[in-house]
Amino acid sequence: MKSDGRRKKENMVKEKREKTVEIRSLYKKYGKATEYAIEDINITCFEGETVGLLGHNGAGKSTTIKCLTGFLPFEKGTIEICGHNVVTDPIGAKKELGYVPDNRAMFEKMTGFEYINFIADIHDTPSEVRAERIEEMQSILKLGEKINNLISTYSHGMRQKICIMSALIHRPKLWLLDEPLTGLDPQTALALRQYMDYYKKQGNTVLYSSHNLDAVEKTCDRAYIINHGKMVSEFTIEDFKRDNPGKSLEEVFVEQFYE
Repeated sequence: MKSDGRRKKENMVKEKREKTVEIRSLYKKYGKATEYAIEDINITCFEGETVGLLGHNGAGKSTTIKCLTGFLPFEKGTIEICGHNVVTDPIGAKKELGYVPDNRAMFEKMTGFEYINFIADIHDTPSEVRAERIEEMQSILKLGEKINNLISTYSHGMRQKICIMSALIHRPKLWLLDEPLTGLDPQTALALRQYMDYYKKQGNTVLYSSHNLDAVEKTCDRAYIINHGKMVSEFTIEDFKRDNPGKSLEEVFVEQFYE
């Protein structure tokens, strides 16, 4: 447990940073279900940090993310992205958001380059600016000349790279990813983790859900755990390592939620 002095110090540091995400008392149910899929979810993210959203299959991670993006309506609560309410100011909220979904859905008859520029057009990103940004992301993600191939010919990893590049072409304050490492080869997964770290250091926020707890432990500053639709834990990775010497996040997670 944190001491009062340590908690107060952390809160003072957070107060100096702008909030990128604020989810308060979020409740969501599907159709005619009598029970909520998620209930009383509270998440706050600040600029310059990477935050993990953890939980087993069906815990409520993707539901929370889809409410945050505005894809799903919800019964109770409020969600703001950089101060923009996703219900009353959806356009303002989406301008601050870059989303990489778990299904990598794209227009397959476009080339990767065409798709990125299509998304850039939606966000009114100037041509000279987008060219610089594509070059920067290419230097890290290394899609190379394949960026000019049809998306229908892409492997899973190549699709993921195009999703990332299109999500970040307008330089959103919030980079949101749902299971971003699933199915990626080790080289691409490493490149993605490195780019997450680079992006947050530019004063942005990275929020992602993942089953890859090793990656969360290596890349995140803080994490939230959702279990059966309820928020059960919030912690910093630094505190976790101090309180669980010699144990990995994966080991502790399995002990608490699967045994």
